[in-house]
Amino acid sequence: MYCLNLIDMMRFILSCSLLYLFLVACEGTPEEKPFIPEWTKEQSTTLNENLSREQDIRIRLYLEQRKNWDVIDTGSGLRVWVYEDHEGPTAQENDQVDVKFEVRLLNDSLIYKSEEGELSTFKVDKSDIETGVMEGIKYLSVGDKAKLIVPSHIGHGLLGDFRKIPPLEVLVIDLELVKIY
Repeated sequence: MYCLNLIDMMRFILSCSLLYLFLVACEGTPEEKPFIPEWTKEQSTTLNENLSREQDIRIRLYLEQRKNWDVIDTGSGLRVWVYEDHEGPTAQENDQVDVKFEVRLLNDSLIYKSEEGELSTFKVDKSDIETGVMEGIKYLSVGDKAKLIVPSHIGHGLLGDFRKIPPLEVLVIDLELVKIY
């Protein structure tokens, strides 16, 4: 009987040891905390400057292929070429305007286009329209047609428009000012 108890006790110790090893082995490596880099304002500024510089180079290369465009560089990064110019007052802040438009990428991919016979209406500087378009519309009189080259920082920025415009894209917007009221 004594031998049997010793064998049972040995089995029990062996079982416990195996169970302990199994539990320790299944535990795996402890979860590592995700690495969160420190990001400074200076790093953000540098990143933004590099992105702007890269887009400016892409725009200049685009315009190099269109030497006949008499482009105005507004200082914000926007380039405006009024290719059909009419006399008259230009659009101003708070004016309501009707426009026809076509939006393309620098590779000439068509993204959006106003429907035939339909106009888009917005209030200058008071609508949810790209900053570059708000700036560019102020160069136009009724009847004017222009190409606006809009870098992402005054267009749809880091995120795009979540539909067709990708993040960080330069837009070429063909705009016709139909009416100011």
